[in-house]
Amino acid sequence: MQRRIVALGGGHGLAAALTALRLLTDDVTAVVTVADDGGSSGRLRADFAVLPPGDLRMALSALCDDSDWGHTWRDVLQHRFSGTGELQGHALGNLMIVSIWELLGDTVAGLDLVGRLLGARGRVLPMAAEPLEIIAEIVGHEPERPHERSLVRGQHRVASSPGRVLSIGIVPTCPLPCTEAVEAVEQADWVMLGPGSWFTSVMPHLLVPALADALVATPARRLLNLNLEVHKGETRDFRAEDHLVSFAEHAPDLRLDVVLADPSVVPDERALRLVARDLGAELVVAPVAARDEPGVHDALRLAAALRDVIS
Repeated sequence: MQRRIVALGGGHGLAAALTALRLLTDDVTAVVTVADDGGSSGRLRADFAVLPPGDLRMALSALCDDSDWGHTWRDVLQHRFSGTGELQGHALGNLMIVSIWELLGDTVAGLDLVGRLLGARGRVLPMAAEPLEIIAEIVGHEPERPHERSLVRGQHRVASSPGRVLSIGIVPTCPLPCTEAVEAVEQADWVMLGPGSWFTSVMPHLLVPALADALVATPARRLLNLNLEVHKGETRDFRAEDHLVSFAEHAPDLRLDVVLADPSVVPDERALRLVARDLGAELVVAPVAARDEPGVHDALRLAAALRDVIS
């Protein structure tokens, strides 16, 4: 039986999850963050007042058909212009997606059209129907004042801050929902959060009211896939347990069923199991990391771990 699985996140983390999930089912829906304001996505967002297309493009590429056709169009979408002109740094897929949105006047229909071009084994949807801005409280954002708390605006500035993120919010606080994304969560058998940048790719989904309500109400089982480098980047000095505490702080009404973690991030399995239990979740420790690439998920190992959990 094909399971209906919804994966929430953004960037490389969500792409890794989708690459594994497409080995298990053809009924995958990616619900993607729309807060990116850097690089090609940020430029197109500012110039055309559209959703940032980059993370959506990456999710579509991860779901491409496993054929010469699918791989060719995936590579076309992922191609990034070099040189020194106005196109420098733009991904061709970002330009294509924004062009299709202008032609159709419908964000979801445009993403579905690109999905058909790729032969995508699944669907890609935005987590909200309008662009979002991330606002974070960060301690030590200004290196010369390491103990001072600052309010930092923008996904790129938050993700690249040298400080430690304490909490995040979004603007607008009650964005227009993507109806199709809400319905996908409501009708899912499993909902999977992570891996991905914790505060800028995973947690923002919990702050969109319509989506958060659907995550609480859905009859689906909920799985949190912890990152392989829990103590780096936005979560420097975090332990695996700190991710679960942060999750509870940002979504106190949301329960989990399973927490999946690679052995490399679980030095104290008993402590993590107890914190997971507070969220209603079973802890599953399974090898999902690539053997020769630190911090990178192995698609086959992740798929095997997810298969064992889901079945």
